[in-house]
Amino acid sequence: MAESAPLSAALELVAQSDAELQTALHDWSRWLVSEKMYSGHTVEAYHRDMAQFLGFVGGHLGAAPRFHDLEKLRTADFRAWLASRTGDNLKRTSIARALSVVRGFFKWMERNDRGANQAIQLVRTPKLPHAIPKPLPVKSAQDAINAAGATSGDTANECWIAARDVAVLTLLYGAGLRISEALGLKAKDAPKTDTMTVLGKGSKERMVPILPVIRAAIDDYIEKCPYSLAADDALFRGTRGGPLSPRIIQYRMQHLRTQLDLPDTATPHALRHISPRTFYPTAAISGLFRNCSVMRRSPPPNATRKWTRPISWNNTARIPEAINR
Repeated sequence: MAESAPLSAALELVAQSDAELQTALHDWSRWLVSEKMYSGHTVEAYHRDMAQFLGFVGGHLGAAPRFHDLEKLRTADFRAWLASRTGDNLKRTSIARALSVVRGFFKWMERNDRGANQAIQLVRTPKLPHAIPKPLPVKSAQDAINAAGATSGDTANECWIAARDVAVLTLLYGAGLRISEALGLKAKDAPKTDTMTVLGKGSKERMVPILPVIRAAIDDYIEKCPYSLAADDALFRGTRGGPLSPRIIQYRMQHLRTQLDLPDTATPHALRHISPRTFYPTAAISGLFRNCSVMRRSPPPNATRKWTRPISWNNTARIPEAINR
């Protein structure tokens, strides 16, 4: 059996009075990492929500929470916890996530014969607003990329950094990559054809279209980059030669927001939500999307539906109409 995963300091503290609870939390945390393959940031968020929940239970019951107490909680107790979260002025999305974490822990308990409590299944998830990302206007995105490529001088250092920033932002805008996906590319991943396979969230692979303008931007960066780009090394480098930090690109967009008077929603992530219709000839969109709709693993059905109206890949003739709507 694999070793137990470490708990956050807050979760360790709130569970320290009961060895059985500590053991269960360690095993649950290990399951999140080894079975669910959640990232460190996700596991940290889960720990934070569980620590807050157990802290509330302790205050609600008037004593440090013990494992057997969890099986005795009533629906009213869970609702009281949600009410306290609402009173903390949390967003509904944060409350819904916390409820999902706690509900998942109880499901894990039941599946692993650690105990059960059906009361939490009777608690409704808060209704969530149907928010969608706020993409930049196409012109603003293009202005940002053009400004990123401008330099105040002709020094080689300024030129390669500008070329790097243009290449990254063009990947986000033109191929719809997340910043973590773009900066996670190896030198050997630099696109040579009109498609590229990207490792995304949840270790899922997907194929994305790569246009000539994107390849040109990346090739320009590679040509100007002063560092040797071995096949298994990071494609995008920082000024000292190490892997480029996402924060650098975020700072760059922050500077561009001020320079171009763009809204606060102008972030690197916002670029990937723009439909780059100026890049794609309308007549080519159907074939492009048909070729790039193949995924190594299918995403959860609700992952995309939250943000977009689904388009049937069997009716690709309507894709230009949907994009231009």
